[in-house]
Amino acid sequence: MSDIHTALLFTIKLQAAAPQMLGKTPLGERRIVPVTGGHFEGPRLKGTVEPGGSDWILARPDGSLRLDVRLTLKTDDGALIGMTYAGFRHGPPAVIERLGRGEAVDPSEYYFRTVPLFETGAAKYAWLNNIVSVALGHRPPDGPVYRVFEVL
Repeated sequence: MSDIHTALLFTIKLQAAAPQMLGKTPLGERRIVPVTGGHFEGPRLKGTVEPGGSDWILARPDGSLRLDVRLTLKTDDGALIGMTYAGFRHGPPAVIERLGRGEAVDPSEYYFRTVPLFETGAAKYAWLNNIVSVALGHRPPDGPVYRVFEVL
């Protein structure tokens, strides 16, 4: 076994609408956040985020958020790529409260990690179908931003 190595795949910035609250479930409070757009850019691909995606956030009793996101990426040359990711965001209650109020918070003050997977029929981007990636997120006031890395 060797160490894990990564390479930057892209940075993605999402635009989101107000959450729809499903209320408390046996697992926690469920919120559905529509993704209305965005953009991504990296060394091997760039483009926009199509409207219509969503994040099925579960606010768990321990204060953490469990993310379950589905997006459609459209590359600058017209290819469509499905991107799904799961992950967690959590931190000290005072920090999470600041994020909830829409304040700018240094990403080092909280944990925000996801595991994206991709699916496409575009031959040029077929390599995405067979990689694992990890992402570091942060939540500025105008929407989430992720740095997505391919695990080599």
